[in-house]
Parts: sequence; structure tokens; C-alpha cells
Amino acid sequence: MCIIDGMPLPPPPAKRAAVLPKEVIETLAPPEARAAASPKARGRSRHAPPQAAGAAPATVTERILAPAAAPAPQPEAHSAPTEPRKAAAAPAKRSASKPAAASAAATPPKVFVLDTNVLMHDPMCLFQFEEHDIFLPMIVLEELDGHKKGMTEVARNARQASRMLDALAAHGKDLGAGIPLDATGHREATGKLLFQTQALEHALPLSLPQGKADNQILGVVQALGRALAPREVVLVSKDINMRVKARALGLAAEDYQNDKVLDDGDLLYTGSLALPANFWSKNGKTVESWQQGQHTYYRITGPIVPSLLINQFVYFEAPGEPSLYARVTEIRGKTAVLRTLRDFTHLKNAVWGVTARNREQNFALNLLTDPEIDFVTLAGTAGTGKTLMALAAGLTQVLDERRYTEIIMTRATVSVGEDIGFLPGTEEEKMGPWMGALDDNLEFLAKGDGGNAGEWGRAATNELIRSRIKIKSMNFMRGRTFLNKFVIIDEAQNLTPKQMKTLITRAGPGAKIVCMGNLAQIDTPYLSEGSSGLTYVVDRFKGWPHSGHITLARGERSRLADFASEVL
Repeated sequence: MCIIDGMPLPPPPAKRAAVLPKEVIETLAPPEARAAASPKARGRSRHAPPQAAGAAPATVTERILAPAAAPAPQPEAHSAPTEPRKAAAAPAKRSASKPAAASAAATPPKVFVLDTNVLMHDPMCLFQFEEHDIFLPMIVLEELDGHKKGMTEVARNARQASRMLDALAAHGKDLGAGIPLDATGHREATGKLLFQTQALEHALPLSLPQGKADNQILGVVQALGRALAPREVVLVSKDINMRVKARALGLAAEDYQNDKVLDDGDLLYTGSLALPANFWSKNGKTVESWQQGQHTYYRITGPIVPSLLINQFVYFEAPGEPSLYARVTEIRGKTAVLRTLRDFTHLKNAVWGVTARNREQNFALNLLTDPEIDFVTLAGTAGTGKTLMALAAGLTQVLDERRYTEIIMTRATVSVGEDIGFLPGTEEEKMGPWMGALDDNLEFLAKGDGGNAGEWGRAATNELIRSRIKIKSMNFMRGRTFLNKFVIIDEAQNLTPKQMKTLITRAGPGAKIVCMGNLAQIDTPYLSEGSSGLTYVVDRFKGWPHSGHITLARGERSRLADFASEVL
């Protein structure tokens, strides 16, 4: 009986069938079979005796090795390789006559063994490995089953991953031979999903507890690495200790990198760009300018244009030459249009009594007060004025300009230290301890606005301000729609990209959302600067005509806070 890729073929028919034309056979046959059908291959296979009728089917290892173009096994005394086995080695023989670049491109795909925490972190991770194969140990399915109960984010991801695996398994007849990952429509994944269908022998140190799930996964990685050589087997895990143990045992291990927007936080889009020192001397003759309302517009050309983005701030500061502070409003081909800013450093343009103290704060207030900007992100260290400016801009546009009906403020309830337990009261009363920054800034804003109105005037101002500010918890945001609201999301660095998407998609007509945070103060476990929700939205929204971002560089809280941010 002949075997191809682990699947036994039916016995030959009793009657002779009509032979298809040679061209049709070559079109339908896979490359391996076409290579085996060559005259040289037919000459070799003609003398090969048939395989014994009682031969065992191909093992899981052989079925995984099949797409890797492994060398054909040498014939033994009691049996000889069949024609399909020689066909499996045909691609390797063909590539030997091609240039070195072609042989390098024929490197067999890797096999990635996924840890359970990767599936619970990103249920869509199965489709992020391109042409490589994915192997799931049986213990991973057991752990997924153990974490599927509950309403937490981890439980939801475990259930989604289980549903994804069930949909893929429905498209495969032999789980050990592999299931195409593009069977459910994800065309970017061209590899296979492999399940562990039999026990694999390994030789881990006896000092490692054998019943622990992590050690069982390490044993699977070790066994696959020996059985599938020369294919590379790599463990993918979000657990640092798991990766350290794997490397200590000589196994390849990597972190799951697909959720990281940036590998280095210093590469994050800052929202501003300094023009070169020779900008006016080099482009002064070709710059077009005109006046429209309170703003001056400049049309510039040159090599700097490809590096600009819509709503990016540009500035030019040099002694003895005119300064320029502008925002990119239009990019067409090799030309860009810049619009000068409103000067919020001057007291006449104060926002609810707040003026900008540095260049970046001036940029931020221009974004916060522009009705054409629907989404604003502010990043910066402690004391740079993020919350104060957002509240001042919100109060001005709610109470003075009547552009929005109220301010909605929320934040991630992640503790710096130990949790203090359950809190009594209503939703706003429960959120009270988390909104200390709101109280501090409102005290400053109310004092500045009603300083000459006496105690009764300040009390009335405080009551008016409080009536237009609503504090909401993120736990009850699903299904809501914010109409004509000024939404402030504080401490956004502690949100995951999925939570950030949930909040931003609540925006209805006339709403404005402001996200602010400090990427150096992430308290959520398993989040880093590269995978934070704040980093995610800054990178995804840059260049959109109705969004803007600015990174605040200098702290204005106090000299003590500034020094502490630098040295601690």
C-alpha cells in the first residue's frame, strides 16, 4: 500500500482506466510529483520494489517534516523507499542547480510552539506568523480550558481562542498532518496549524517538576527540535521565566512581538519637528505666503516635505532670524502648506485663566481648542500640565463657547501599590479616590476664575464646574455613545490597545476625545512602552486630518518635581 503525507491511497482498480493526457497530469500534479515523473525519476522508481502491505502509516514527525523538503531516507535491507518518498526530496535536488539566492529563499519555514499565555494575550496570534507553522501542545489546550470561565479579559480571550481553534479544526481531517491557517479566510497566514496527537519523548533534567505545565511544554519543544531537524523549532511565550528556562536548556525562545507597535519608545511620534537651521536662507525665495483671517499660510517645497505629516507642528528658532511656529494643514506631492498658530503664551489668549509656559504647551492648547480636531493625544512626564490644559480647554468650550454639553472624565483604575479593597457609594463616589488629579486641578482653575468674587462667588463657580463634569468608570462603557461631549481619558498608558479601541469607538457626532498619559509610569502587568494603548493610538492616528499629538517635554509643576523626574 502506498502512502503520501501520511494518508493511505486506495488499492489499484481491477480494470484499466483511460489515461489522461500528459499535459493535464502535469497541470494537476504538485511540484514534487512532477519532479518524480521526470524520466530520470521514473528510471529509478521502476526498479524499486513495492512497499510491504503491513507497513505502518507515517508518524506525526514525518508528516510535519513532509513540507520541509527533508533528505530522503536511505533504503534498508528489509524495505526500500517508495516513489512518493523520492518525490519529497525532488525540490531539494532541483534547487541545488539554481543560484545561491534561490537556495537561500528555499529555507524551510520554522515551527513555532505557542505558550498558553500568548493565546490568552492575543487570540488572533495564530494568523501572525506568515509562512511558518504553529504547533500546539496538548497541555496548552488543557490550560485554555481551565481559564475560559469568568468575565475577565483573560477569560474572554481564552474563549475566543478556543472558538478560533474549533473553526480551524473543522476544516481539517487529520489534525496531526496539519490544518491550513488560511482555511478561515486569513490569507496572510500560509503555514499550517499542528496539534499534538501523540506523546513525544524528551530528556529534560530530573530536577524540573514533571507535572508542571511549563515544563511539559519545554519537553515538547525539545522533542520537536530533535525530531524535525534541520527545521528550526522556536518557543513563543510572554512569560520571561519560561523563556529563560528554555534558553538555559539550549532551546530557542522568543517573546510575542506582534502586539508591540514600536521596539524602542524613543521612536514614538512626537508631533513636532524642528526646521533646519538653513530653512529661510535655502527656501526663502520659493516660499509662498498669504494672509487669511488671523493666520498666515506658507506653501513650502523641498526635501523636508516627505517627512511631514498632517497636523504636525513645525518650528524654527534661531538668533537673528524670524521665528516660525506653524502646523501642517495640507500635503500635496512635494509641497506642504503651513498655518501659523494662535499664541497661547499671551495673557489675552488665556484658556480659563491658563496660559502656555513653553512651546509644547502652546502646541497642545492649539489642538485642544481646535473644533476640527476630534482626537488629541498628550504624552509627557509628571508635571507637564496635561490634565490642567485638558480641563481648562474643556471648561472653556463647555461653559463659555457652548461647543460641548459636558465633560466626561475617566481613567484606568490600576493601583500603584496594594489595592485598598471595595469602595462604598455610587459610581462617581467609587471613582473619587482615583480622581485626585481632577480635584487638584479644579481647585486651581476655580481659584483663578473666581479670585475677586469672594467666598460665595468661588463656591458658586465650584458648583457650576462640578455640575458640568461627570466621572465615569471604564467598566460600563460598552454600548454607550457620547454626543457633543468633551471626553478626557487620563492615565491612558495603563490601557491595552483593545481597551483603547473600546473607549474611542464610543465617540458620537460632535464629540472630542483627549487621551493623555506618561509612558514612563505604566502600572498594568504585561504592558510596556511598546505595547501600551497610548503608544498604539499615537502611531495609528498620526497623519489623520482630524487628530493631533504632542509630546510635552518640560515639566512646569515645580523645581522639585522636575529634578525628581530627571534623577529618580
